[in-house]
Formats: sequence, structure tokens, C-alpha cells
Amino acid sequence: MKTLSVNTIETPGGATAIDRPTAAPGEGFGEVLEAAVKKVDDLQLAADAEAQKLANGDGNLHETMLALEKADVAMRVAMKVRTKLVDAYNDVMRMTV
Repeated sequence: MKTLSVNTIETPGGATAIDRPTAAPGEGFGEVLEAAVKKVDDLQLAADAEAQKLANGDGNLHETMLALEKADVAMRVAMKVRTKLVDAYNDVMRMTV
């Protein structure tokens, strides 16, 4: 039986899902945002895979719940960031020139 650390979940690509996107020199806001969304998607895919394994009788309930909670927290944070970005955009659009 393979054990997982509380701080990481292996994704199908072999990367860990908790790695924070970092901006390389010359990398723009769009690329950083795209990397962050990709990390959230990877967490969702990992949670789906764990749930599928559990449904087939191969998974571990503890690992599945951890994966599902990590995906849930990541999605909630992504939604908060989206809301803040939309609010900032609306504030800029309301500014008078």
C-alpha cells in the first residue's frame, strides 16, 4: 500500500499538486494565473482518481478524503481570487479619466 504525505498529492503527471506557481523572469500575470488554475485542475483530477479507486474497492478512505478536501480548499481559494479580480476590474472600469 502506498502512503501519501499530508502536504502533497501525486498528480497524473508526476508533479506534486501543492507546488506553488512561481513567476520566472519575464513571466507575465497571465502565465502565473494559468499555472495556478492548472494546479487547481490537477488537484481536482487527483481527487476524482482517488474517489474512483475508492468506488472500485481499491482506494483508502483516508487518502480519498484528504484529496477531496485539498481539491475543495483549492477551488474555494480560486473562487475567492476570481471574485477579487472581478471586483478590481469593476473598480478600474468605474474610474473616471
